[in-house]
Formats: sequence, structure tokens, C-alpha cells
Amino acid sequence: MLEDLDLSRISDPYARECIHRLLNLVEEVTAALRESQAEVQRLRDEIARLKGEKGKPNIKANTPKTPSTDYSSERERHTPKAWTKSGKTAKVHIDREQTLCIDPTKLPHDAEFKGYEDVVIQDVIFKSDNVLFHKEKYYSKSEGRSYLAELPQGYDGQFGPGIKSLAIVLYFGSNMSEPKIAELLRNIGVHISNGEISKMMVKEQGAFHKEKDALYQAGLASTPYQHLDQTGTRVDGQNCHCQIVCNPLYTVYRTTETKDRLSVLDTLRGGRPRCYLLNDEAEGYLARTQMSKVAANLLVAGMPHDRILDEPTMDALLAGPLSKLGPQQQRWVLDATAVAAYHAEMEYPVVRMLICDGAPQFTWITEELSLCWVHEGRHYKLLTPYVAHHRQLLEDFCKQFWGYYRELLAYRDAPSVEEAARLSAKFDTLFATITHYQPLDATIAKTRDKKDSLLKVLRYPEIELHNNAAELGARARVRKRDVSFGPRTPDGARAWDTFMSLVESTRKLGVSFYDYVHDRILKTNLIPRLDALLTERAATLRLSSSWIINS
Repeated sequence: MLEDLDLSRISDPYARECIHRLLNLVEEVTAALRESQAEVQRLRDEIARLKGEKGKPNIKANTPKTPSTDYSSERERHTPKAWTKSGKTAKVHIDREQTLCIDPTKLPHDAEFKGYEDVVIQDVIFKSDNVLFHKEKYYSKSEGRSYLAELPQGYDGQFGPGIKSLAIVLYFGSNMSEPKIAELLRNIGVHISNGEISKMMVKEQGAFHKEKDALYQAGLASTPYQHLDQTGTRVDGQNCHCQIVCNPLYTVYRTTETKDRLSVLDTLRGGRPRCYLLNDEAEGYLARTQMSKVAANLLVAGMPHDRILDEPTMDALLAGPLSKLGPQQQRWVLDATAVAAYHAEMEYPVVRMLICDGAPQFTWITEELSLCWVHEGRHYKLLTPYVAHHRQLLEDFCKQFWGYYRELLAYRDAPSVEEAARLSAKFDTLFATITHYQPLDATIAKTRDKKDSLLKVLRYPEIELHNNAAELGARARVRKRDVSFGPRTPDGARAWDTFMSLVESTRKLGVSFYDYVHDRILKTNLIPRLDALLTERAATLRLSSSWIINS
């Protein structure tokens, strides 16, 4: 009966309203039933586990073979393009040439030579290159010391630059595990242990760490906006968080113990020591919290105004004059004064806009915040109406949602004041929709409240409508985590952050990661520094497009 329900055929408004309420009650009861069933199954699985048995296996339902209309957000947002295969021969570097001849005895007497037909075959030679160096040695009796010939660059230790470069590329660039890399090398005659592979990843990588830090600073300065996302990671079995910061020219990772606002600030400041500043801006932030006037007066009396404080000084204030503030009030003070100090930075790039999801730790930090439309669309996909009428309402609204999104995409290609005004007005109309399906109406209202952050593109057409760039960076970290679980030491975590940053950034800059690592280990420096490449590329983009956000 509910499948054929058409409320538009009910002329009595009172009866129609009653049915709307009954249908919403059905949805509430159905949702509660689903939660109860899931909880009962969870408890049954736990009882089975305690008895030494296994719970119910998580077997996914068969997917229909007929074309489905349940598209992902990517398919909803874009029209599928026809796939075409591109040729690769022109891109292949030729290492050697070989002429193949036909046995003359197999040719007839009237065969006439017609030239050559070229065929390009790609192959690789993978074998050991073990070297026995005979180092000259001299002894000076007058000086009482020996002179010994030096090894070539990159050949320090037991292993040469080829093995060191390959191990780093396989581990970080191809997501192989350390035992499998050692097994691969042993198969070609290299005598190496799993521990040696681990040392290659972590030890004596100061040059790479410095170049990554310089790359990050150049990346922050290259655009006034940055994409930001977070994903879980584990260090020595402990839960930590990985911060991903990027723009079209680079991607950088940084592992932190927490994912709060201060850790995000630490990441944007390049991990430099924290500092705090109480000024008018900080007081303005605190005025928007639930901080009492008594606590605010205590702060003003106990903390110097318009003076940068380091972390030890701030800790002393919190333990002394500001000790009467509660834990939450102290957290608000730390966040507000740290953000104010960040905005007052003069020696390090300050990000003006973050493109991210709606997590609370991302607010306050920058002058402007642009929210991701894909994240917003997921709130609608989480709705699971039971009543067919509600399912149709949800489907119809989602079509309008993604249709409006495509209009915003078109606006980015041809922005104008008139079109911006039209799209702003259409947002108000679309997200004022009342469907009488309560969960959908509540979700629409939440989207309406985010209008300013969702429509930053109308002021700044240069920015993306989504946070896919950072999410793709997070996905790379997740794939690495799936294979290698996580680093076991702080040095290992730093190596993960550095080399994963270099992998993703060299890809964006069009540099071979293997060539880059091999060049740096050999110290030939034929490949320019990545921060210099990024700065040069950013300057080119500024000249060729409207790259900088207009004030």
C-alpha cells in the first residue's frame, strides 16, 4: 500500500498533514528497529566470541548484473566520458637499436628489399651489480698517517645507490613491504636482511627531510588556499593522525598525536615551536564561545596583551595566574591565542583559505573556509528511507543537488557577477525546500546554514568545489597503512611523512621518483631542488591563469 501512495491526490490539508506525520513515525520506528537488530547481532557475536566461537560472517549481498542507478557521488557529479586508448610508443625512450635480418636462403630469387618495419619492445634488465673496489692505500712515515682512496658518492656502507634507491622506491612508491623487498633482492643474489632494508628507509635521511621541509614552505607560499584532510595512522601500535596538506603542485604528510585545532596549526606552521598571542582578534574569537565575563576578565588581567609568548611561558601562565580557568576554558584560550599568533606570522607563509570538510578543528584557523560539496552530498546518501514516497523525495532532491553542483562547475569556467547572483539566489530557493520527510528536511536545513562556506567559489572561481586532492592523498596513506600497518618509531614516522610527501609531489611536478632518489643518493644534483621547481611552476601558473585569489 505504501508503495503506491500518492499524497498529491489527498485534497484535505489536515488529512495530508496527518499522513505526513504517520509516515515520519514509520521511518522513526523502522530506524529504531534497524539499530536494535544491529545491536542484537553485535551482542550475539560478542557472546559467541566469549564462548570461543565465531560471530556471523559479514557476507555482502550479490550485486545486480543489470545496470544500476545507485551511482557513486563521482558518477552523479560528472557525465561519463567515452574511453579511448592512447598510444605509448612515442613516449618510450629507446635505449638501444637492433637490426633484424632475414636468412637469405629463405628468400625467393626475385625478393626486393623494401626498407625496415620498426617495432618498439619495452623490457628491463634486473640483476645484481656487486662491485669489488680496490682502494689505494698510502702511508706517510713523516706524517704518521695513512691515505686511503675514497669510495664514489652513494657507495658508503654495504650497499650501493642502486639498491638504496630501489628499496626506497619499492617501499614508498610501490607500497611493497620490507620483507618482500628483501626477498626480491635476495632472488637476484643480494645478501641482505630485513633489518638492513628497514635501516635504509629511516637512518641518515637528513637531506631528504630538509628538502621536504623546503618543498612544504614553497607549497604553502604558492597559493593562498590549501586543501586539508586527516586520516588515522599508528605509530608503534598507538593511534595517531596523519595530516594531509596539498594544492595542485604538491602534497605533504605530517603525523601528529592528536587531530585537534592545535595539531592542525602545528602542521600549517611546519612543526615549528608553538606561540601564542592575546590581541583583539583572539578576544573576538573567545567572545563567540561560552566563556564567562569573569573568565574573560581573568584572562585579560593574567596574560600580557599584544605580545608573542612561547609555549613554556604560556604553560606557566596556565599553571599560575590562569589556573582558575576550567579545562574547556583553557582549551579555548590556547586555540584563540594560537590562531591569533599564526595570523600575525611574518616569516612563514600564512594560509588564507582552507578547502576541507566540516570538521570543527578546521574552523577559526584561516580567514576563510571553503567546504567540500562531495562531503555535503554524503549526508544525503546516508539517509535510508523505508517508505517508497520518501525514497522518491530523496532521489528527486539529490538530482537537483547535483544539478546545481554542475552549474557551479560551469560557473568556474565562465564566472560573472550576474551568474554569481543567480546561483546565490538559486541556492536559497533549492535549500528552502520542504519535503515533509523530516530527516531529509533536517539535512537540507543544515546545508542551508553552510551557504557562505559552500559558495566561496562564487567569489573565488580559482578554487575547487571539492576536497578530492587531499582525499586522494589520504587514500595513498591508507594504502600504505594496509600493507605496512605503521611505523614503529618516531624516526620511522618521520620517514613515512617525508618519502610519501616526495612521492606525491614528484608525481605532480612531473619528476621520476626513482630518478630523483637515485640523483640525491649519488649527490649528482642533476635534478633541480623540488622547492625551486614548485616555485617556478607556480609563477608560470600565475602568468597563464587567474591563480591568485582576488582580495
